[in-house]
This record gives sequence, C-alpha cells and structure tokens, in this order.
Amino acid sequence: MTGMPRRFLRLLARPHIAGLAWWSVVSRLPVYLMSLAMVLVVREQGGGYPQAGLVSALYTVGMALGSPLVARRVDRIGRRPVLLATGAVYPTALVLLVWATGPADPAQLVLAVLAGAALPPANACMRGLWARLPLTEDERATAYLWEALLTELLVIGTPVVLAALMTVGSAASALTAVAVLGGIGAVGLALTPLPSEVIERDRAAAEQGGSPGGLLGPLRNRALLGLLAVMAASAVPIGLMTLAIPAFVDAHGTAGQTGFVYACWGIGSAVGALWLGGTQTDRPVHRRFPWLVLAFAAGTAVPLLATSETALGLALAVGGAPIALVSAAEMTLVGTLADDRLLTEAFTWASLSTVLGEAIGQQTGGLLTGPLGPHGVFAVAVGAALLAAAGAFACRGLLTRTRPVPATADTGGAC
Repeated sequence: MTGMPRRFLRLLARPHIAGLAWWSVVSRLPVYLMSLAMVLVVREQGGGYPQAGLVSALYTVGMALGSPLVARRVDRIGRRPVLLATGAVYPTALVLLVWATGPADPAQLVLAVLAGAALPPANACMRGLWARLPLTEDERATAYLWEALLTELLVIGTPVVLAALMTVGSAASALTAVAVLGGIGAVGLALTPLPSEVIERDRAAAEQGGSPGGLLGPLRNRALLGLLAVMAASAVPIGLMTLAIPAFVDAHGTAGQTGFVYACWGIGSAVGALWLGGTQTDRPVHRRFPWLVLAFAAGTAVPLLATSETALGLALAVGGAPIALVSAAEMTLVGTLADDRLLTEAFTWASLSTVLGEAIGQQTGGLLTGPLGPHGVFAVAVGAALLAAAGAFACRGLLTRTRPVPATADTGGAC
C-alpha cells in the first residue's frame, strides 16, 4: 500500500484517533440520506409528494436554524454533553415521527423540525478536532483530505445502505435503523477519550472564562466571511449541475441510470483525492486554494462535451477530480482562520454556506433547465464556477494565516 491510502491508514491508526474516526463515521450516516429517507417514509405512509417534500424541507430548516446554536454550545460547554444530548434526542424524534405520526398529523411537522435541529454535530466536531489534535501540518492536511474523501464515500454509499435496509424491511424500519445508528455513533464519539494535550489545553482555556465573538461569533472574522462567501459561490455550480444531470439523462438515456451517472461524479472526486492528494502540501494552502477553485471551474466545463449518458458519466468523473481537493483546502482554511475558541461553530457555518450555495444552484437550475436545456445549465454552471474562482483570487490577501490561534478563553473540552 503506497501513496494517500497509506497516509490515511497511518493517520487513522494512531492512538486516540482510531476511535474518534470510527465513531465519527457511524454518527454521520444519517447526514447524507435522511432527507431522502423521510420522503420515502411519508410516501409509504400514504402521503403525497407535496407532504413528503414539506416534511423533508422542515427537517432541513430545523437543521439550518439549530446547527449553529448547537455548535455554539459545543464551543462553550464541550463536545461531550452536547453529543450525548443530541445522540438521545435525534433518534427519539425520528422514531416518534416514523411510528407515532402520519402525513396529516401536525406533530409530524414539529418532529421534523426538532430532528433537524437536534442532528448531532459530528461533522463540525470532528473537523474542529482535527484542528486541535497534536498533528504535524502534513498530518492535518491529510486529515482534512480524509474528511473530503469520506464525504464523497458517504454520499455514494449511504443511499446504497438505505436501499439494502429497505430490501429486508420497510422505509420506516430503514430510517429507524439509520437514526439509531447515528445516535449510537454520537454517544460513542462523545465518550471516546481525547489526547492529554487537548484535555489540558481545554482545561486551561476553560479556567480563563469568557465567550468570544459576541452574537455573531466567528462571523465577526472578515477573512472567514470571505472564505464562506467563496465556499457558497463554489457550491452554486454543484446545485446547478444537480438539476442538469437528470435532465440530460432523461433526454439522452434512461431515467433509471441517473444514479449511476451521479456516482461517477463522486467516484471522480474520490479518485482525484487519492491520486492528487499527496501533491497538495508543497505550497501553503492559502496560495493553492484559488488555483484549486479554478481547476474546479475547468472541470465543470467538461460535461459540455458530453453527447450521451456514458459520455456524461466519464465527463463528470474527469471533471470532478478537483472537488475533494477544494473541499479539503476549504476545511484547512476554516481551521486556520477561525478563532480556536469558535472552531465548531465556524465549521458549522462553513457547512451551511455550502448548503446555501447548493440550494441557490438547485433552484436556479430548476428554473433554467426548461428554457436552456441541460447543456445551457452546464454552461451557466461554468460561469458561476469562474466567478467563484475570481472571488477566491480576490480573497487571497485575507487567507494568509497558516496556524490556529491558541485558545485563550472557554472551550470547555469542545471537540
């Protein structure tokens, strides 16, 4: 075993890290499939697509509104109590939604919001932990590349897990199993011991007290705000292409093949991380980040050449190669730009900025697919990606800090 796989294995097998990495994977299983699972459950209960869409949308709204508040609690009182609480509330809310309510029940809508708000902050906690663990800069870069690769693997793999569970049971039982697994993973992540260096650092910070950042928290940081804007802009082309891809497959192939074409996109990103990830530490991250976004923009242009669903799958695999590298660079920059006392909330806002950008792209793609066709939307995605790259180059001067600020106030054992 050589190259990036060996580096990943060496990092993830280290004492203290193996348990954290394992439980973080389990706790994140619901993140990438719960909205789809809810739609399937409501349909199974006899509800129509409008009701199913409403439940899924309210779950997303709850997540968007609740996750920054949950993350702030992590930064203030520590990861353990928050993960334990959300690890219990989240699966409970979903079990009640599935087994105690129906499509016409207002309680189902309330529980959808509650479940979204109580989603365990495993993503933000683990990414904040990578910034705080005693690692070399190369190891930290490898850790964030692993996070980006893991995202691609979960996006590709969790729908397969859901489908497998549904072959031996119902959509309701499948959602229940995933929700309970996510809760167990959050509890496991909470109870996994941290290295002594992190514990001492958190204890010293907690003794100083205080709560930095005021109401806006990490959003007071101009450099971080600039990065979040670039991240949101970079996600818009992804949202646009999310609508253009099924439209293209409908026009040139079979609708049932859409999932396989999407998978090519994620596979290309994963291969790009494994193949090119080892070359990403030669230059400081703030210098290579704009070029990575530009490479991503170039990759969005490749689908313009596609004339069949097979060609589109190949184009997405080739053009998607920089995606995980961009994501890893973004996470590294969040970890280096954000105040060390506000890491969990900063990573949460980073995730939300990406979700917002994708949502804008999806809505825009839905409006443009009819009049422009899939190739027209692909072209709009290229333009949006080039604008994101221009923004990344414009922000270079803000993205120059290369190490986290030492903690000087309350983290209370956070992440």
